[in-house]
Amino acid sequence: MEENESVTLHKFTLVAFSRVTYINISIFIGILIMYLLVVLGNLAIATLICLVYKLHTPMYFFLCNLAVQDIVYVSTTMPKLMDIIATGDNGISFAGCITQIFVFDFCVLTEFYLLVTMAYDRYVAICLPLRYSLIMEKRACALMALASWVAGAINSMLFTLLISNLSFCKLREINHFFCDPESLMKLSCSDTTTILNIVFVEGIVFCFLLSIILTSYAFIISTILKIQTSAGKQKAFSRCSSHLTTVILFFGTAISLYLKPEAEYSPELDKLLSLLYVVLVPLLNPIVYSFRNKQVWMSAKEFFDKFSK
Repeated sequence: MEENESVTLHKFTLVAFSRVTYINISIFIGILIMYLLVVLGNLAIATLICLVYKLHTPMYFFLCNLAVQDIVYVSTTMPKLMDIIATGDNGISFAGCITQIFVFDFCVLTEFYLLVTMAYDRYVAICLPLRYSLIMEKRACALMALASWVAGAINSMLFTLLISNLSFCKLREINHFFCDPESLMKLSCSDTTTILNIVFVEGIVFCFLLSIILTSYAFIISTILKIQTSAGKQKAFSRCSSHLTTVILFFGTAISLYLKPEAEYSPELDKLLSLLYVVLVPLLNPIVYSFRNKQVWMSAKEFFDKFSK
């Protein structure tokens, strides 16, 4: 059989955390607790938004989409990592690896597009309050949310198809706890120039979209500073502080992971930062939008009071 034989006949090996002794019950329990907190926290937010009429507004509609995305996102990698720790079986099929890449990229891209959409929503709410209900009407919000999911799916599908057509030689050990595309491409004996060029072009597009978020907040901050009373300023800022916190968390962890100096590169550090990136943002999103939002707390209290009667 040839050296670059079909990869579909083989499994990849996820090295995961090489310094961790597998079948470690404390580590398994810790990751399981984090996973359950992410799923239950985001599920609670999504359910509350769907059931409480007061939360049927554009901001919470987009937040519901974000919560659903976060549940899918964390479920892409954490169950497999827990399986590796619990059983010591770190093998993953080619189909499983490609599926993981698709869903992971799909969720990351969709979250990015949703954050851009939510930034526009906050811009209209703060800077164009009199036209808010007209601009952010239900059909427009549904189309923007749908566009975020579809754009994420198309981008991820293109990238995944290119990855799936790569040939792999002898080494099939992925030095990560999930099928990280960058780690996978390092194992390929194919030319990855096309993929890298596409990633570069998409990077430019994402920088442009990020500039839209920054521009939106530049206008928002400018508008808030023009408000005469401190109470008015505080109220206006509270309307966008949760989204701004989420944006900082998302891009802060992404920058620390992907833009760190090459001289400081360490596979174990890279995996640890990836774990924080995978778990931290989905875990903190429901906390940010609940603990920092009185309307969510009041709606939850009213819902449970009504349910308990």
